[in-house]
Amino acid sequence: MNRLFKYALFLLFPLLAFQQPAANAQGKQAKVLCVAFYNLENLFDTIDDPRTNDDEFTPKGASQWNSKRYYTKLSHLAEVISQIGDEYTKNGPVFIGVSEVENRAVVEDLAHTPPLKSMGYDIVHFDSPDRRGIDVALLYQPKLFQVKSTKTHTLRLPNDTSFRTRDILQVDGLLDGELVHVLVNHWPSRSGGEIESAPKRDAAADLCLAAVKAIYKDEPDARIIVMGDLNDDPVDESLMKHLKIKTKPENVSQGDLFDPMWQLFRDGIGSLAYRDSWNLFDQIIVSSALMDKKSEGYRYLKARVFNKKFLVEKEGPYEGYPFRTYSGGIYTGGYSDHFPVYLFLVKEIR
Repeated sequence: MNRLFKYALFLLFPLLAFQQPAANAQGKQAKVLCVAFYNLENLFDTIDDPRTNDDEFTPKGASQWNSKRYYTKLSHLAEVISQIGDEYTKNGPVFIGVSEVENRAVVEDLAHTPPLKSMGYDIVHFDSPDRRGIDVALLYQPKLFQVKSTKTHTLRLPNDTSFRTRDILQVDGLLDGELVHVLVNHWPSRSGGEIESAPKRDAAADLCLAAVKAIYKDEPDARIIVMGDLNDDPVDESLMKHLKIKTKPENVSQGDLFDPMWQLFRDGIGSLAYRDSWNLFDQIIVSSALMDKKSEGYRYLKARVFNKKFLVEKEGPYEGYPFRTYSGGIYTGGYSDHFPVYLFLVKEIR
């Protein structure tokens, strides 16, 4: 058993044992909600779209992508999403950001796949200018999250007018009656080298921070959740120096962003593996208002990586890695090359 597999089996820390709603040790009632993010790894349909770079994911493409494989992947992804947060709530995430989706149709197909259909997910999606033709989206349960407004933020590089990547999706809505702002990200990849590509992710972090500051301008105590595949770890400059995250709860002041994934990464936990080491590119970050223990509304409780055993490669050269759809160019019928990440929000019922 290699060390990656050992990390993958180091599952989630015990939390307070209550459901939604339930009583804690002092007899007080609490409600718990789960929010999540999941890189779905190339969720393409089988139709050749001339507007996107999807040739590989067609029946005649290199991956021989067909309807059977497509619907198998949808079923697998739905299986995962329906279980996220099940140690607190059996209702699935109240909303989940996703990345690497080709279009709105594939997200609709996912939402209509059992068991997600019974959870009643609706969708926010916009086409991005990304050259691969992949976007981000948000699935949400309207019974608990009512969308009020949506917009996108497009990343442009002044020294590279041909650059195209995923937009940042902003969704503002009422989470069980409380105004929450969600920013779904998929920052530029490390293609061409980690160091060489770093300025692009720094620029994405700057754009994300500008969106956060714009929200704060109108709402100084805003509840903000930043989530996404950032293609950087919590310790990297894009997070530490550009997004300006705080890594310890005691250091969070009004207007700050707290990244709970920093401690998970320091503990050796990751959401994807490369060359026998873990990265934690998938992150969920919260604003200071969600860290206020005196708040009468929802506040941050705990963050985790969803890495149950069925999502882990059991053997071969990638033992312990996330069980992905293709491995070494060979179809393996797995899930994704990323584990989902999620966190819990808790509110005392008075």
